[in-house]
Formats: sequence, C-alpha cells, structure tokens
Amino acid sequence: MREIFNKIIAKYLKLRYKKINRFIQYPFETQEEIFRQLIYNAQYTKWGLKYRYDKIKSYEDFNKNVPISKYDDLKPYIHRMMKGEENVLWASEINMFSKSSGTTEDKSKFIPVSLENLKECHIKGAWDAVSILYKHNPDSRLFASKNLVMGGSLKAYEENTSVKIGDISALMMDKMPLIGRPFHTPDKEIAIMADWNKKIPLMAEVARKENVAIFGGVPSWLLVFFKEVLRQTGKSNLTEVWPNLEAFMHGGVNFSPYKKQFEELIPKKDFLYVNVYNSSEGYFAVQNEFDSGNNDMLLLLDSQVFYEFMPFEQYGSDNPDVIPLKDVQLNKNYVLIISTNSGLWRYIVGDTIEFTSISPYKIKITGRTKHFINVFGEEVMVSNTDKALSKVQDKHNVAIQEYTVGPIFMEDNTKGGHQWLIEFVRKPKDLDLFKKDLDLALQSVNSDYEAKRYNSLALRELIITPLPRGTFYNWMKSKGKLGGQNKVPRLSNSRKYIEELLEITKQL
Repeated sequence: MREIFNKIIAKYLKLRYKKINRFIQYPFETQEEIFRQLIYNAQYTKWGLKYRYDKIKSYEDFNKNVPISKYDDLKPYIHRMMKGEENVLWASEINMFSKSSGTTEDKSKFIPVSLENLKECHIKGAWDAVSILYKHNPDSRLFASKNLVMGGSLKAYEENTSVKIGDISALMMDKMPLIGRPFHTPDKEIAIMADWNKKIPLMAEVARKENVAIFGGVPSWLLVFFKEVLRQTGKSNLTEVWPNLEAFMHGGVNFSPYKKQFEELIPKKDFLYVNVYNSSEGYFAVQNEFDSGNNDMLLLLDSQVFYEFMPFEQYGSDNPDVIPLKDVQLNKNYVLIISTNSGLWRYIVGDTIEFTSISPYKIKITGRTKHFINVFGEEVMVSNTDKALSKVQDKHNVAIQEYTVGPIFMEDNTKGGHQWLIEFVRKPKDLDLFKKDLDLALQSVNSDYEAKRYNSLALRELIITPLPRGTFYNWMKSKGKLGGQNKVPRLSNSRKYIEELLEITKQL
C-alpha cells in the first residue's frame, strides 16, 4: 500500500515541479501577481484603510506610502489579533501565531499565521522541497517510509484560549490532515511536547522502531536526539537503525559546522543534505541542485510572499533604498523584507541574504541583522565565521557542537580582538595551530577583517576558549530555549553572551 501511495505522490510532485518552472521562467510577473493579490485582499483591513491600499496602483505607490516595519511596529496590531480582533492586518480570521525564538533573547515574537498562509506558504514550500528531491531522484521512496521532524511545542494563548501559539512546525503538525499522519513519526502527542528532557527519549523510543527515510530540524538539536537513538539501540551509526535513509532537510543555521558529525553518523555516500530557508514568517527558499557541490537556494516566488530588499549598509538609516526583485544585484548583502498573506507588511525578517544567481533567482543566507561583529570596522558576518570554520575543520580533524564569537574591547594599551567560545566534540591536537589557521581562514573570506589584522595593527589574533561539554545546552536551558527552532547566536557586538556562557562553565 505504501509503495502505491509513493507512486501516486510522485506523479503529483511532477505537476508541482511544472509550477516551479513557471515562476523560474516568469519571476517578475509572478511577483507582480502576488503583490496585487495581497494589496486587494487587505484593502479593507484596518491597516489597509490606514495606508489607503485602495489607492495603491503600483509598487512605486506601495514603496512611497507604506512604512518599513520591524516587529515592534506591528506588535500592537498583532496583540489585538491575538485577543480576537478581526480584520486588523489581514482580512481572514487568524487564530494561530508562531512563536519566533531564533535567538536566546528574552523577548518572544508572535508571528500571525493565517490558514491560507499556512497552506500556501509553509506547507506549499515543504511540498516544493520534496518535489525538487523527487526531480533529482525519481526512484525516491520517501512516501514508502516515515518522515521525522524535530518539531516544537504548542499551547493555548492565556488571554484568548481559542488562539494557539507555538513553533511553526507544531502548527503544521496540528493542522496536518489525517491522511498524512501515518507518514510521520513520532505521533502528534509526542511531537508537540514542551518538555524536551522527556520528549527526546520518547521520540527516540518510538522513531528507532520505524522505517525513517527523511528527517528535518535544527542540526544541533537533532544531534542530541541521534545520540539518544544510538544509546537506546546500541548501534554505532544511524544507517544501522534506519537503513533506508535518503535525505536531511536543514535550515535556520549554516550547516557546515555540523556536517562532519552528520557524515560520521550517516556513512552513506548518496545521502542528500538539502538546504532550506524556512522560518516562522514563511518558507522562502530551497536548494535545487545537488551535483555541483553548491547548496545555494532557489527563491520560491509563488508562495504568497512579496519580496523586497534593502542594501545591508543602509540598514538603520532613515530613508533606505528598498528595491524589488528586478533590481537586485549579485554578490551584494541585502536585508530581506517581506509582505505576506498573514498581514506582515514590509516586514524586516532579520536575515541578511546574498543573490548568487539571477537566472534563476538563487540566494544564500549571510547572517542576521543583529548578529554580526563590527566593533572595529571589520564587518564580520555569520557566513564568514561559518566558512572559516569549514575551511579548517577537516585539516585538524575537528568536530564542533556549537560556537559563538564576541569582541574583546580595547583596554589601556591593549588591542581589541575576537573571542571564540567553542564547544568541541573532538578537539584539535594542537589548539594554537588550529587558532592560527582559523584566524588566517577568516582573513581569507573577509577583506575588512584581513585589513584590521594586518601586522596586528588594529586587531590582535583571535582567542579560542574551549568550553566543557554541555555548556551551550545548559545555557539554552537556563533561558527556557530548549529544542524547536531555538538557535545559538553566532556573533554579537557585545560580550553579553560571552559572559553568560563563561558563568555557566563555573557550574559544570
């Protein structure tokens, strides 16, 4: 029965792939169509009335009359929606809100998720990713097996119990049709548990007995789960537990620091690592090539998201030059701005991206608007530190659980620099040599850092502080940020994270 269903799904995915080809062929027309649909459907909302959406006839009108929004700008409107007020930012009823917790910051964001947004963006994006997989491998048997997703939790909103809040993965699981549930593991009850200390052993107990072919989730939390699976089974790697493994869909963080560990856990040459860009705000992009060694992602242009882009160097200015898709340039850092069918209008997601192709439009994530180091004019992005690490990991046979980087400020006659806190799974034999190679690798990928490091005139060589195993886990736990889509912030212009982590080490 499962084999028959897999063949039926494969035929459906071929039809979906034709639609992907359509937006590749007609990118501007596709975005223009979505732009007009969004404006039309929101013109009688309270937001639409305030900004006269009925008078918006072009992108130029939109750009001129509708402000760029951060979360705090939309927060009063979102809170009204959470309390039950209708027709505020979007015309349809919204009773789902994704709790965005991409960093360890104390303040949570609640992103509105309309039913059409869930279906036409998040779920559709997931289907797009699978259709691309089947295009690459028509003999795939994903739907003859089980799909394992490391999801988050779900609960009712205290001020209005008809509203549900939780990770986007939990909202998708909650709305999954009955026909889809036999193809997922674990069951819904375990999948949306909030207590991760109980959830991980239960997930392992259930999933290790299933025929899993594909899994998804944040790499760091999956590694915790995998180690529990191996502990329970006594196996040495995951292919001994799940011999039919085909692919891992990873997003949210750069995968390169974790890849070596995954390759050791899954010693299978034809196993696919699929880079996706899915967040609380939307499912935006997916890797569509696997043979070139390039994991850049195809921007999904027909998922009811209208995209705009702000040059990163203008972020924070009063009148930035925000542009639509047709005006973007290659190899330039942009702040991503979206408008969606859940009422996010000209919303700054918080990610920075770079276009690596414009035919078709493909991107890579370069960092976060809040997560970079520019204390000394070095302009180091997360993509720089991830790439530098990937350059030296194999040479030194190193495996890394987590890392974060912060500044060392100038004091008296001492020069400033960067301090790396790294939790090693497997340490380098020569930490000093590893440090030197990492510093050189960072210089090779960032010319501003290289200039500041020249003869140590402005910056001294980076410092590495190895952390005991479990430091990052205990830090995240102390902030109530275990599991789900919670991620360690890689870079910061302050020493806040550095000092908190060092304090944690005193308790280990």
